[in-house]
Amino acid sequence: DETAWGNGSFDHNNTAFPLHGGHVGVNCIECHANGYAGTPTECSACHMADYNATTNPNHSSAQFPTDCAQCHTDAGWQPSTFDHDDQYFPIYSGNHNGEWNTCADCHTNAGNYAVFSCIDCHEHDNQSQVNNDHSDVSGYSYNSNACFNCHPNGN
Repeated sequence: DETAWGNGSFDHNNTAFPLHGGHVGVNCIECHANGYAGTPTECSACHMADYNATTNPNHSSAQFPTDCAQCHTDAGWQPSTFDHDDQYFPIYSGNHNGEWNTCADCHTNAGNYAVFSCIDCHEHDNQSQVNNDHSDVSGYSYNSNACFNCHPNGN
């Protein structure tokens, strides 16, 4: 019969959204409840509740981007590939371990995590004392970028 459907085959790996990790075993209807055309591929389309419920660190209050793939892979959601100590600055080890409570303690511009402050911390906020401690340092400047340039490991 020419109108009967045979066993079809569909390989999601040949689409713009190949399935990996936790997406492999998901029933099609979970993502395609509204059909197949126009199904979003952004993580936030399905995972905003996860994003909003994450508390270590709190993604919402820290204003992390909702593009989960920047730090996570779908093959290994936890832990994320984001490693502050090895990729940026040691905050979970060394001198700064336990010296902060929220990302905003150092990242003073919630919309841009490239902006940080070393001189708002109680230990470094006394400019005259810090200037005194660096009186013999050539090219010294009391600003956070200069602090980081000389102390990239927090020592």
